[in-house]
Amino acid sequence: MNCQRRSGHTVTQLKSHIVWVAKYRYPVLMGEIQKRCRELIIQICDAEDIRILKGVVSKDHIHMHIEYPARLSISDIVKRLKGRASRRLQDEFPELKKRYWGRRFGAIGYGAWSTGNITDEMIQEYLEHHRDSLNEDTGNIMLE
Repeated sequence: MNCQRRSGHTVTQLKSHIVWVAKYRYPVLMGEIQKRCRELIIQICDAEDIRILKGVVSKDHIHMHIEYPARLSISDIVKRLKGRASRRLQDEFPELKKRYWGRRFGAIGYGAWSTGNITDEMIQEYLEHHRDSLNEDTGNIMLE
């Protein structure tokens, strides 16, 4: 599946693995709350043009592998996912408001790792090829 996004002047394929946990790692994402959390995350991703490649809602944390548009940063994506899902879940499930009286459902912070279809070694080989072909005709200089 080709996930490249094209616009007037860009071609991108940005993928990341993101993880965040429930505050205090309480196992609150179970039953109806877990199902609703899943629905909310899917809705938020659809609204923001984020493709969920894979994802898991566990009892105390959420893992997602996503592909996203270049106009969004990972921090904005996580902020929107955590904030909107937290607000809706606490509105719909009053027992969460009692447990999380500070209006924050997720713990502070998150984990994010970039992923893709090429490795660091492939990029290094590509750049080595260009370095080896340097001469006065190309006008290329290395950044290292």
